[in-house]
Amino acid sequence: MTAPDNSSEKGPPVSEDALPLSGIRVLELGNYIAAPTAARMLADFGAEVIKVERPGTGDELRNWRLYSGTTSMLFRTINRNKKSIVLDLRTEQGRKDVVDLAATCDIVLENFRPGTLEKWGISPEVLSAANPDLIVTRISAFGQTGPMSERPGFAAVAEAYGGFRNLVGDPDRPPVRVGVSIGDSIAGLYAAFGCVMALFQRQTTSSTLSLSQRTIDVALNESILSMMESLIPDYLAYGIERERVGGRMEGIAPSNAYVCNDGHSIIIAGNGDAIFQRYMETIERPDLGADPGLKSNAGRWTRRDELDAAISAWTGLRSREQALAILDDAGVPSGPIYTAADIVVDEQYAARNMIQNFRVDTGADELTDVGFVGVVPVIGDKSIPIRSVGPDLGEHTREVLSSLLGRTDEELDG
Repeated sequence: MTAPDNSSEKGPPVSEDALPLSGIRVLELGNYIAAPTAARMLADFGAEVIKVERPGTGDELRNWRLYSGTTSMLFRTINRNKKSIVLDLRTEQGRKDVVDLAATCDIVLENFRPGTLEKWGISPEVLSAANPDLIVTRISAFGQTGPMSERPGFAAVAEAYGGFRNLVGDPDRPPVRVGVSIGDSIAGLYAAFGCVMALFQRQTTSSTLSLSQRTIDVALNESILSMMESLIPDYLAYGIERERVGGRMEGIAPSNAYVCNDGHSIIIAGNGDAIFQRYMETIERPDLGADPGLKSNAGRWTRRDELDAAISAWTGLRSREQALAILDDAGVPSGPIYTAADIVVDEQYAARNMIQNFRVDTGADELTDVGFVGVVPVIGDKSIPIRSVGPDLGEHTREVLSSLLGRTDEELDG
């Protein structure tokens, strides 16, 4: 069970009716991260999201990074503002309930392996027959078409196919993974954007859209590829194969992490032409700032090791706070490398309601006060309140099936 800690809530409560997607209903047939992330974004801004989970175990994310209790904070985070119902899609009744619920919804979101819905008899064609205005958003490893469409794959595989993994890490070591499921999250962002686009087109078009127009097809590998900036044009235009460069960004200097004398590292991004000269003056190396060979970014990238050595020598004589204060006074973009402990006490995040507290079951004897990241993007001057964190398994089954499908207590108890 979870409950908001209203004593720490920032700003006046926001009515669900006032949110941008109020009145939109979404049926989520999702598992893990990608489709649930898309549905979470829609739910954050007012959509009613009904999450369908399997009996017994529910979404497998409930057990990911589960340190105690029965439901992980990862699940509580990604499935906030949703309703959970339990349906067994292996049964005829469960599949019928999906079709009947889809008839009452604006969007169906799913991230099963392509062909799964078709195998279950609840294909987009079947769902669309029950609701000719329904938007069907599908997320898969490689998309619904093409020679690889039927292959399974998680975000880790998609990140490799999309060119992302090859650029993460140090040049003399194998590629590494970033610390979050970035491929799933980016695909979820695209899926949510696709849903909103389809809603807008549906609203502004006088005729009924075809099923093809109402089907959003998001591939994990393509979502990653789309974030790779000029990776492909650079290769085709110049024959350039980008390589791993550790904490740097290829072709941009100086921009890196630098260690201070208290053991903390800071990020300094002084790579702009207009910033570089005063940056060098700030670290007491005006000779580098006046060097004609370092006036442009191309020249600085060529001499990146020399620049990083000079900057490291300067930060190595100062604490994190001292270095950041001097850089801030000089107008050089810089910042600390935050941990979770830093974030939860940060004044900027607090001022924008970006950490919101709920009383949550963590497996302890009593509910625990836990902070969750607020809603992005901000509308107005601070994050709108989270209405609820991820629900308990099947918490809303009776409510949804009775109110939307007219199921009686006898039917639900049977």
